Amino acid sequence: MSNIGGVIKTIRNLMRGDRGINGDAQRIEQLGWLLFLKIFDDKDIEMEMLEIGRASCRERV
Repeated sequence: MSNIGGVIKTIRNLMRGDRGINGDAQRIEQLGWLLFLKIFDDKDIEMEMLEIGRASCRERV
């Protein structure tokens, strides 16, 4: 993801075709939520992996 501006532009262009979203304000709001949920999901997966690692370390001791 070296070109985040290009990724956002592509997403905005895709969202322009959605009839349920009108105007840039709604697209920006929806894009913000998508980014928030993606980051939240990735952090949740990271925490699960850390917990699994800790559990396996405890089992070895």
